[in-house]
Amino acid sequence: MVGIRIAFSTLMQKKFTLIFFFLISDLLYAQEQVQQPVNGFLVYTKVINGDTLPFINLREIIVLPPHEFHSKRDLQKYAKLVKNVKKVLPYAKIVRTKLLIIQNELEKLPTESLKREYIRRAEKILKDDFQDEITNLTMTQGRILIKLIDRETGNTSYALIKELKGAFNAFLYQSIARLFGENLKDEYDPKGDDKLVEEIVIRIENGEY
Repeated sequence: MVGIRIAFSTLMQKKFTLIFFFLISDLLYAQEQVQQPVNGFLVYTKVINGDTLPFINLREIIVLPPHEFHSKRDLQKYAKLVKNVKKVLPYAKIVRTKLLIIQNELEKLPTESLKREYIRRAEKILKDDFQDEITNLTMTQGRILIKLIDRETGNTSYALIKELKGAFNAFLYQSIARLFGENLKDEYDPKGDDKLVEEIVIRIENGEY
């Protein structure tokens, strides 16, 4: 039984590695192509009374009361969840950035063959830089990552794979996930099952954790 559990864990790690490699592969390649020295900061502007002024959107700050713990066990479970969310949240945010870049870049490529080459080269760059780190994600961290990708992009992992790499590949990844009780179509539910994760994300973004 122990041997089976170890094998399952290894396969799950490989699954999450493959999913993550695809989802953010184009980010690094795009950055490699456009790295140029820039002095100062690029910001949006708005014309007011004939004057062009910098326009910066500030994100909404949600202030939460201190989290209440009813037992030592409750505190330990919460601390473990905080650790896992902090581990994978940066990857979900990379996916969000990647999605904007990939949509931009693919629109510039005139043929399907160029688009496939773009993705292939990006995947290689990503594997060289991130393979060890992503492979070491636990099953729990992988589940949280799938949910946070939906939170950050507004699309499930399944939808992103289907959009960018075709329905067959999306079906393939989903079939593998199903073998281990996972579902790439799961949506993030900040007011239900994922309420505690949402609280932790807000506190991380507020600089509390």
